[in-house]
Amino acid sequence: MHKRKKKRWLPAAVLGGTLAAGAFAFLPTLAQAQNDAPTPSLQAEFTAAAKEFHVPLPVLLGVARQESGWQQHSGYNQTGGYGLMNLTDVTPQMVSRGAAGAAGRSDLTSFADHPELHTLSSAAKLTGIPADRLRHRSADNIRGGAALLASYQKQMTGGTSDDPSQWTAAVARYSRLTDKKAATSYVTSVFAAIHSGAQRQAGNGSAVSLQAVPSAKPVTGQFAKLRLTDTPAPQTECPATLTCTFVPAAAANGQVSDRPANGVKITQIVLHTTEGSYDNAIETFQKAGGASAQYVMRASDGAVTQMVPNKDVAFGDGNYDSNLHAIQIEHEGFSAHGADWYTPVVYEKTAELVKWLAARYDVPLDRRHILGHDNVPGPSDDTLAGMHWDPGNSWDWTRFMRLLGAPVDDGERGVGPVGSAVTITPGFDENQQTYTVCPADDPSGKVKECGPQRGPSSALFVRSAPADDAPLLLDPVVHTDEGAKAGTDGVADWSTTVQAGQQFVVADRQGDWTAIWFDGQKGWIHNPGGRNTTPAEGVRIVKPAGTGAAHVFGTAYPQESEYPADVKPSKQTPLTAKNYGIRAGQAYVTSGEPQAASDYSPSNGKVVHGAKRYYTVQFNHRYVLVDSAEVTAAPAGR
Repeated sequence: MHKRKKKRWLPAAVLGGTLAAGAFAFLPTLAQAQNDAPTPSLQAEFTAAAKEFHVPLPVLLGVARQESGWQQHSGYNQTGGYGLMNLTDVTPQMVSRGAAGAAGRSDLTSFADHPELHTLSSAAKLTGIPADRLRHRSADNIRGGAALLASYQKQMTGGTSDDPSQWTAAVARYSRLTDKKAATSYVTSVFAAIHSGAQRQAGNGSAVSLQAVPSAKPVTGQFAKLRLTDTPAPQTECPATLTCTFVPAAAANGQVSDRPANGVKITQIVLHTTEGSYDNAIETFQKAGGASAQYVMRASDGAVTQMVPNKDVAFGDGNYDSNLHAIQIEHEGFSAHGADWYTPVVYEKTAELVKWLAARYDVPLDRRHILGHDNVPGPSDDTLAGMHWDPGNSWDWTRFMRLLGAPVDDGERGVGPVGSAVTITPGFDENQQTYTVCPADDPSGKVKECGPQRGPSSALFVRSAPADDAPLLLDPVVHTDEGAKAGTDGVADWSTTVQAGQQFVVADRQGDWTAIWFDGQKGWIHNPGGRNTTPAEGVRIVKPAGTGAAHVFGTAYPQESEYPADVKPSKQTPLTAKNYGIRAGQAYVTSGEPQAASDYSPSNGKVVHGAKRYYTVQFNHRYVLVDSAEVTAAPAGR
């Protein structure tokens, strides 16, 4: 099976219980966890560490519960959090592959240059325990967290205390949150667990228990000991029909900018799924070292929390160039169960927000500009396979684009001759597809073992030949296993599907099947009588200008010589992974005019524009960028 790319963030504290209407109860699992099972002596390890460092056991347990849900994990993809105490150790490599997608950026080290992103190093100095043991051994990880808490307590109050309430400032410091409202919320959650008690049964039979301390409550006066910001929230940027509040994301999870006034155009709106609850998404985005989004939407009623001003850059989709030009919208839910979570109110309110944003920033309402996270390419060869797959094929693109007033299926279904362009239009409810869903695809905990799930879908499978039993098209970048012959029907396997609204060039026709140029190959979709496609109008077909292949890119940065002396250039390199390129005889679809390369330097606020111009081209399930000088772009014929 295709290994699911771990979601870029997950709750630091995972809440159990029943969520909003239409939701289901879920266990406190971490999708990014590599579930190193807690040992049977886990409770004893907490007890020993608390005694060693003179930390009240309820405080140590409460903080660990808030940080990890009392689960051992082996390092988040870009937040660098390790173990039950979530000791952080963010590296530039993590950032390049994480939500920032900063591969190729010359200032890559600055993304990870924040003390709050390296608490593991501080714990190592305090305890003398090697960093690798702090990362992977639960007992040492707990000791490292206890040592940090004790050091914070001594800095704040001059000594330790047996009274959990007196550890308020230390708990707030451990959160790594700098906003007063966010830190207060974290402390409130920790002390709520201490006050009421909590327990968790691990999968191997080991139990963790926090005995209730009814007298425990935060000492709010201790917040004065911390350097917390308490700036008024900016005005939300929402249409009047939405219920919006503003909660700031951590500053390290994005960049201050002045889009579009500074010349950085907003050209994309990218939709995501939180893979957790609404509240936990908001809490997680407030912690430094992870992702962020301009907006987070609640499933039950479409209420919105804005977390990053639209003028600023949110780190949301794993590609810095896309982040630079995008507005990110997160939806509460789980991609593996999208049809249960993407409620009518979510479609309606998201459409209202997207229409308002598109009008404000002149973003075209088509599927090359209104995207899912699963449509954004990796910025470099080594990031292509691991890009996220949310919101997945259970997002009803046909319905959503109609709500935007830009239907993708406007016109008579059918398919034109070889060389013409088609829009993928299978509908949704009537397009029943079966995907294999595994526990790794489902952080809700609902799926216990791999198995088929059938339901409505926005997508069609792409096969290697015109037959129902033909292997699914193999993307060798995603499926690197030796001997791999085909793609999979895994719900997370984006490499084998096309989605409603995407447009491709007809490469061949045979009976009930239509071939399209897809992923550098000829791929076949089931299309009896053209019922799953609509001839595309108003688009252009891109072909190589010469006999060689046209290069494709995941980013569009200026050339090195175009940067001023006080701005370090980003590295613009083509994607050279197998099949990546537009070879002679192949053709792909674009629309609109090519856009100039650009880059942004947050250190001095300068925007750099390049002379080269790039088309956005539908290459496979994701788009790529193509240098306009390397291709010809002619109007599509019928």
